[in-house]
Amino acid sequence: MDSVDEKCPASLVARKRWQLRSNDFDRSRFLASELHVHPVVAHLLINRGADTLEQGRRFLDRRLKTLHDPMELPGITQAADRIYSAITAGKKICIYGDYDVDGMCATSILMECLRLAGASPIFYIPDRLEEGYGVSRASLDAVSALGANLVITVDCGVASVEEAEHARAIGLEYIVTDHHEFHDTIPPADAVVHPRLPGTSYPFGDLCGTGVAFKLAWEIARRASGGATTTPTFRQFLLDATSLTAIGTICDIVPLEGENRALVHNGLKSLKASPPIGLAYLMREAGLEKKTCLEAEDVAFTIGPRLNACGRLGQARLGVELLTTRDNARAQELARHLDDQNKERQSLERRTFLEAREMVEQLYSVEGGSLPFSLVLAQEGWHAGVIGIVASRMVERYHRPCVMIALNKGEGTGSARSVAGVHLQQALAGCGDFLRQSGGHEMAAGLRISPEKIDPFREAFEMEVRTRTGGESGRADLSIDLEVPLHALSTDLVRSLEVLEPFGSRNPKPVFLANNVSLLGEPRIMGGGGRHFSFQVQQGEKSLRAVAFGQAERLHELADENGKCSLVFEPVINDFRGFPSVELKVKDFRPGPFVG
Repeated sequence: MDSVDEKCPASLVARKRWQLRSNDFDRSRFLASELHVHPVVAHLLINRGADTLEQGRRFLDRRLKTLHDPMELPGITQAADRIYSAITAGKKICIYGDYDVDGMCATSILMECLRLAGASPIFYIPDRLEEGYGVSRASLDAVSALGANLVITVDCGVASVEEAEHARAIGLEYIVTDHHEFHDTIPPADAVVHPRLPGTSYPFGDLCGTGVAFKLAWEIARRASGGATTTPTFRQFLLDATSLTAIGTICDIVPLEGENRALVHNGLKSLKASPPIGLAYLMREAGLEKKTCLEAEDVAFTIGPRLNACGRLGQARLGVELLTTRDNARAQELARHLDDQNKERQSLERRTFLEAREMVEQLYSVEGGSLPFSLVLAQEGWHAGVIGIVASRMVERYHRPCVMIALNKGEGTGSARSVAGVHLQQALAGCGDFLRQSGGHEMAAGLRISPEKIDPFREAFEMEVRTRTGGESGRADLSIDLEVPLHALSTDLVRSLEVLEPFGSRNPKPVFLANNVSLLGEPRIMGGGGRHFSFQVQQGEKSLRAVAFGQAERLHELADENGKCSLVFEPVINDFRGFPSVELKVKDFRPGPFVG
């Protein structure tokens, strides 16, 4: 989170409210003994809802054999049958993907699967800036003009009812695979594959678009293999495809529970051991090739942004090309290009964030002013490809749902991000009279709006959010798993937490409290731009190094309370020069003791 700066009134920035979770120590001792895990791991399992032996075993079991059979996925039988029939009939198949990382990975998996099955597929990714999200009539006309007979959507399409009707009207076979929220009417497609299709009961409803595509590829592979067991070639393809499935799952921020844990855990191993050549070059550009193992964080903050950059700047097709090319020279060229585009994206993002932050401060920093329950910001010149990232940063800073709208040629393109307790797509649906189009899910959504509708939309959205939060806003709760004394923080303890990986949505990294520790010496400013600082803390006879990233402008807060402070932190291992030691990655701090 960006630190509080002197220009911004402290009352506007969301301060974190610490919430120390209660702990059932008898239960955790029992689970630790039965599951053969560290007692702290048992505490963390309980905190994540795995408070029985069966739930704990299931949570810790990350083998691919725990995946549900693809045949259970709603609509998959009809889809696989039609696709394989089209392959054997020599029909031209087009995979229609979304322009984000999830869409790119889903598209790439099905492209490779269909090639192995004997087809010569093409793909179509709409231009984010010109065409916007999802399926459109114009894009279907373009796909038809390319000679396609069958269109398979991935990571989009379930809310595009009229477009599905148009596909059939122009003679296209049309299959929808998606995971997003659907409207009252299901598209009249030849098949709809969706883990939460009405009237069905698939055991795990939180697959992302790539997860759905992976399951469909598995079922197509069975048909191409002539039975329930796949051939060695298809089996290896599916194992390799877990790497792209992991990337799509992590970057789409779906819960890392159930099937997603198995897919991401094994996919990260595959990504390290045998990445597609384009990804191998991209990881080299990003400095990841020397890591002994990859974590979800590496994908979320290093690989994902580089893939997303090309989609945000209108060239998502290059991302699919990178993920599917077999040409070393082209792979290297694309990896460098995506890295350059990411740098351009970062520059656009920084400028837009500063402008959005200044807008909020000018609007609400007057004496006695306070923030509304939501933020709806619009400006000419903002780049539609980066406003989603900026919306996320605004939510993190002010802890309110935020809609960022880029105005261009009489059209408003918006990206929205939310907070816990405000289902974004449902809130936007309540403002439908003011929107041309909207789509998404609980925490993220996109929209199109006429500029003259922005003010009434802002009022309607504020009322929706106010109602859904029960009149409470700006509550930036920081959930703390457990209070841990410094003397208990060993490298063995930190390594024991690895059984809980991969970390991400609904399975966050463990967060601990070090209460009323002593500050040793003077903190030291570090990093480019002086945004970070490190310091030494002591409790009893144990002292450890703590690092607070992006919080240097709060350094003066440590001058209070006679050198005593409390820290909320993630424990990490610093392996500097081959000597591992535990460090505290500070999430938040406050002077003096914490009394929950």
